[in-house]
Amino acid sequence: MEQLDLIIGPIDGFTPAVGRLVSMMRYVRSTTLRAVDGLGAHQLDYLYDDRSNSIGALLAHIASVELAYQRVTFDGRGLSLPDHEAELTAAVQLGDRARQEIRGHPLDHYVRILEAVRAFTLDELARRNDQWLDETTSWNGRRVNNYFKWFHVFEDELNHRGQIRWLRSRLPGAG
Repeated sequence: MEQLDLIIGPIDGFTPAVGRLVSMMRYVRSTTLRAVDGLGAHQLDYLYDDRSNSIGALLAHIASVELAYQRVTFDGRGLSLPDHEAELTAAVQLGDRARQEIRGHPLDHYVRILEAVRAFTLDELARRNDQWLDETTSWNGRRVNNYFKWFHVFEDELNHRGQIRWLRSRLPGAG
């Protein structure tokens, strides 16, 4: 697993503020991947109770949220993952449908989806500048800028990473 420097700052290929955002997104992703490292399909499918989500579903949810924000912020240019579209649609809302449909996949399945979605995000962010981050729109009756939207993407990932760590600690045989 790649070891990242712990610097939030400019990154080559991105404008300064976009680079800072990307550095935060990369760090969060590295911690998410460390939290699931070594898990097998059975562990990724484990349900703590009848209302919980599996670790696999949470990983798919992380990818689906990022995909949704790509579609919201990148001028209608959206990534298409036709092989995984149904899975990501179930993953957006989690719950019963995700518990039933998002099962039986090895870790590399989820990692490949996360990597494909993130590669598209990084490609698009490299096309944007700091002024784009500050552009505001109306969202649910409130003003919001692109910076907040992308902050929310990794804020959501951090939240679910916490759930993943909690679930991992409660897997059968976890000590």
